[in-house]
Amino acid sequence: MQVFVEKTSELSRRMTVSIPEDVVLEKMNERLQALVHDVKIDGFRPGKAPKHLIKKLYGERVRGEITSDLIQSTYLQALQSQDLNPAGHPYIDLLENANGFKYTAVFEVYPDITLDAVTSLAVTRAVASVEDEDVDGMIEKLRLQKKTWHEVARPGQAGDRVTLHFSGVCETENFTNGKVENYEVEIGGGQMIPGFEDNLVGLSCDDKKTFAVTFPETYGNSKLAAKEAQFEAEVIKVEEPVLPEVDAEFIKSYGIEEGTLEAFREDVKANLERELANALRSAFKTSVMNALYTAVPVDVPNALVDQEIEHMMKPYAEKAKRQKIKLEDLNLSRDAFLEQARYRVALGLIMSKIVVENSIELDENKVREAIESLAVSYEKPEEVIRWYYADKKRREGVQQMVLEDQIVDYLVAQATVTDAQTTFAAIMNN
Repeated sequence: MQVFVEKTSELSRRMTVSIPEDVVLEKMNERLQALVHDVKIDGFRPGKAPKHLIKKLYGERVRGEITSDLIQSTYLQALQSQDLNPAGHPYIDLLENANGFKYTAVFEVYPDITLDAVTSLAVTRAVASVEDEDVDGMIEKLRLQKKTWHEVARPGQAGDRVTLHFSGVCETENFTNGKVENYEVEIGGGQMIPGFEDNLVGLSCDDKKTFAVTFPETYGNSKLAAKEAQFEAEVIKVEEPVLPEVDAEFIKSYGIEEGTLEAFREDVKANLERELANALRSAFKTSVMNALYTAVPVDVPNALVDQEIEHMMKPYAEKAKRQKIKLEDLNLSRDAFLEQARYRVALGLIMSKIVVENSIELDENKVREAIESLAVSYEKPEEVIRWYYADKKRREGVQQMVLEDQIVDYLVAQATVTDAQTTFAAIMNN
């Protein structure tokens, strides 16, 4: 076997492998000899057909099988002989050759990564705390979650709920399957496409209105995306929200048995502080990852980027399947995922290099702590913990997260960290 490797770009390689004819003939003789005992040919007893006849009948097929087998086996041998580590599957092209056969394998290799810059990262760490106004805001959100509706005899306004009949037409085609009846829309809730709810402001019971709204370019149905539609709407009812009082009954509904406002606020603040701690940790991790990505330039193999894009698009494919539509109808572009895919692949390669060079091993105690932290917000935490430990695959996501956290700890220990004061709202909205 002869191997020749050509470097066609920083990561791309074209490897040509030549297999001598005597190797092919040896394999063919073995295969044909086995066929003598297995095949049945009219006029001959089993196992008595002459070998030259077997070769005439099956030689071409056998040579094809041998060629395929030799490509698979010699490809790996050739990679090892040239100390090559391919990223992704190769593109194989079988070439004509008078003596034996040869083929080319085109593939990408993993990049060489230098980690010198990881010892001098500059990272910004957000710092925030939960203030009284944050607690007030959360209590207001909890009141909104338990709001009721009261019918009013006035025009609708932002925050009201409007019940209506409506139909929609786009390019002369009715896309609402006739008229949608008794449909409830909360004005300003973002339930409908942008612009639809705005047209309900000022309408009273029994009012009718015809209006035009343009669907977003990214709308899930490609037949409607970026197109103008005509809507006809009739208001059946207008209701305003009624928020509950923050009394003992309301407080007890959230598990605070003493029912006092002081205890309720303490519980709300504790929950917000737990959420804030997680969000700050996540934001700091992202800051470290961004600094690492910037400091360590990496040429990423296109094959790995393509795989990551496929992974990122998988939830959308599943959504299309559930909705019984084609993936193309979701109006997605692979280019929309390209930058994020490159980012993920590059960081994955860099972090793998860090783990290997610094012998970082997964800390199972931290995995346990992470699972317990995830379980604490459930009614029966011990069942959640058992659920994770009942199946290795369920723990893999947590293990990956913990390993990443260990890498972050390693990087932060050597980095220059600058704290930046911010607010609870800014962190949570991010």
